[in-house]
Amino acid sequence: MPMIDNSNMIHRLTYDDKEIILVGTAHVSRESAELVNALIQEEKPDTVCVELCPSRYQAIRQKERWQDTDIVKVIKEKKSFLLLANLLLASFQKRIAKKFNIQPGAEMIQAIETGEAIGATIHLADRDIRTTLSRTWRIMGLWSKLKLLFHLVLSLGRVEDIHEEDVEKMKQEDVLESVLSEVGKSLPVLKKILIDERDQYLALKIRHAPGRKIVAVVGAGHMPGIKKYWNADIDIEALEKLPPKGKIARILKWIIPGAILLLFISGFFYGGAKAGQDMIVWWILANGILAGIGALLALAHPATVVSAVVAAPLTSLNPMIAAGWVSGLVEAFSRKPKVKDLETLPEDILSFRGFWRNKVTRILLVVVFTNLGSTLGTFVAFPVILKVLIGVS
Repeated sequence: MPMIDNSNMIHRLTYDDKEIILVGTAHVSRESAELVNALIQEEKPDTVCVELCPSRYQAIRQKERWQDTDIVKVIKEKKSFLLLANLLLASFQKRIAKKFNIQPGAEMIQAIETGEAIGATIHLADRDIRTTLSRTWRIMGLWSKLKLLFHLVLSLGRVEDIHEEDVEKMKQEDVLESVLSEVGKSLPVLKKILIDERDQYLALKIRHAPGRKIVAVVGAGHMPGIKKYWNADIDIEALEKLPPKGKIARILKWIIPGAILLLFISGFFYGGAKAGQDMIVWWILANGILAGIGALLALAHPATVVSAVVAAPLTSLNPMIAAGWVSGLVEAFSRKPKVKDLETLPEDILSFRGFWRNKVTRILLVVVFTNLGSTLGTFVAFPVILKVLIGVS
């Protein structure tokens, strides 16, 4: 068994009577998996901590988990945009791993298997990915969400330019941070949630892991932060709590439809039936056509496109319903995903074509694109109907 050098990827920490060996890895690195295997066999710890949350752990251990996906539930719970972003992020990591013929998260899998082989307890140390992404989502405005989605889509093409030596450089940053680096420059709060908060969470979970001797396997980009917060007082409840939606967003959600309805009433009052009808026609055309175009871009079923056109002018005036939810449900029932779609999802998300071909991801695209079209329709229609009102006043 080769002895492990105490390189800059391995740090030894203490907490109370515990000895913690912190090892930094790249999530798509063959060398990292080999290092983890050798280190755990050499140290024979009581516990192996891994930078995984329960949902990501199940994703590794239960390859058929996608067959349990309830796409209708995802739409109803307003998580379509969130799930699509998560799939795009997974695609980036999977494509790198496929290019270099390694398994995504191979070092975490190796840590689990080697730890179980020596009888160590496996301890999950990361915050649930859904909480992390949800906290990120809550603090982002529409434009920031569009930028995030745009950069995630661009990441599909970036993989071809990555060489194996670049993978080792990725040890210096978190995978999320790597993909979203450009967005993070204009939205610093992303780094706080994606990196800094998780550094705190990991530090707390690792130092309170069971056992006297612990090997903790984390992405190397988290190591400086974990050491920084190692002895800090950390409020884990605050890190797991979803922040409330911003007051401005909640107010605008009601003010904008209210303002539109007020414009319609004013149009009928000051300009008569002709002006009021013209304003309503413009509203229907702008919202319906742009929402329909969004559905078409997602290659939606004809019935779905029609539902987007019909629903958008109405849902835009109802803060409780979005056009994309309606069209997404229609798409889900018109082209109900089959087991085959769920089975091929991990492979389909590796390409642009796959995202549009797979019925599961296509439904998510329908929801997102229809909502974007409807939102754009509102911004287009508002000044037009305002101009009609001014013209008759």
